[in-house]
Amino acid sequence: MKRYPRDMTGYGPTPPAPNWPGGARIAVQIVLNFEEGGENCILHGDAASEAFLSEITGAAAWPGQRHWNMESLYEYGARAGFWRLHRLLGDLPVTVYGVATALARAPEQLAAMKQAGWEIASHALKWIEHKDMTAAEERDQIRQAIALHTEVVGHPPRGWYTGRCSMNTVDLAAEAGDFAYIADSYADELPYWVRAGGKDQLIIPYTMDCNDMRFAIQAGFTSGDQFESYLKDSFDMLYAEGQAGAPKMMSIGLHCRIAGRPGRAMALKRALDYMRGHDGVWFATREAIADHWAQEHPPQPRLHPSQMDKAEFVARFGSVFEHSPWIAEAAHDLELGPAHDSAAGLHNALARIFRAASDEQRLGVLTAHPDLAGKLAAAGRLTAESTAEQAGAGLDMLTDAERAQFQRLNTAYVEKHGFPFIIAVRDNTKASILHAFQTRINNDRMTEFDTACRQVERIAELRLKDMLP
Repeated sequence: MKRYPRDMTGYGPTPPAPNWPGGARIAVQIVLNFEEGGENCILHGDAASEAFLSEITGAAAWPGQRHWNMESLYEYGARAGFWRLHRLLGDLPVTVYGVATALARAPEQLAAMKQAGWEIASHALKWIEHKDMTAAEERDQIRQAIALHTEVVGHPPRGWYTGRCSMNTVDLAAEAGDFAYIADSYADELPYWVRAGGKDQLIIPYTMDCNDMRFAIQAGFTSGDQFESYLKDSFDMLYAEGQAGAPKMMSIGLHCRIAGRPGRAMALKRALDYMRGHDGVWFATREAIADHWAQEHPPQPRLHPSQMDKAEFVARFGSVFEHSPWIAEAAHDLELGPAHDSAAGLHNALARIFRAASDEQRLGVLTAHPDLAGKLAAAGRLTAESTAEQAGAGLDMLTDAERAQFQRLNTAYVEKHGFPFIIAVRDNTKASILHAFQTRINNDRMTEFDTACRQVERIAELRLKDMLP
């Protein structure tokens, strides 16, 4: 059974209304990464020096050696950059992504974070790559991170962000901790729920674009005004969408050793002053956003067709194309995934099978459909779906003259085309159905065959909308 695990759909064209507190048009969420003292360093038991996110262009790890320049650049973040950002952001709600070993080596900075009322989330045990760890190794790292965080902060973290994560990170973090949210995702601008670690886990996506890390990569910012301009443009777009009725969340990612430099801190200050000058801006921690989202949009049970075995899948969806379960059987063998767990997604999978079928097979689907207001309807022998559809258009309440007219048209249509007249009655009224009947009966068979097939697909789409979101 081929399955594609990535969710490429998300909320689609109609994301949920976040209902931010006070009717805010945008939620602005500031993250301060505290990694200094938790980076790769042989003093920390690592195999080599750090090579990631510093002022050194093209830095490489030095196996078995300390890197004096790299270490001092990281030390700047803790010694000077943190305090500049603490003064700049002190009156705003901030979420700290705190590497547990870094926090343990920075008691004064930790005390200042707590005094400011900032949320301190976990940024893993060490600021190192997790991608090559076994699941057992990473599980142990997460366990140690939670334990050390609890010791140095005084309580367990309610948020988690690894950053340099593996494909197992979200599942392992959800399994290990009672987290209000996990932030290892960049997939959206609103929180969303996933099944991870055997439970419903809230994901609050993070950012790599509104992030000062772009000062430390080649395709990034080179001056403070570029950072400022990008933050303002991002804010303006999201604020306008919020004014139009679709509020979102804007994440801003900062690092003590990067944004803590004077030229960048000044640009950040101007951008934040600009945002504060607007009404309807909710500055919030990730913890506050998580609690709000869990209250406004708790996880909802829903069908996941892509996770069903074939017997259950066919039992539920085998009648979507009238009396043609072979379509559902074949669709189940496709590469289904989260994108097919909606009406539109599953319809696409089923329609692919129908469209790829031979003319003879598709004719079989057409002939499986009942005549409109025909003898089967009168005898009460339609499927439940067809009965409801015909009743919705008033075809169960025809006068004797109307019923006779439909039966005459049915007979003439079948004699000419070789299959029943098919139309998505839920898109029509009794009058429009009769008009289409009288018009289409004059089509040539090829034109009418194509028309009928499109109507079959439309009927299936409407049925699925009743069954799935």
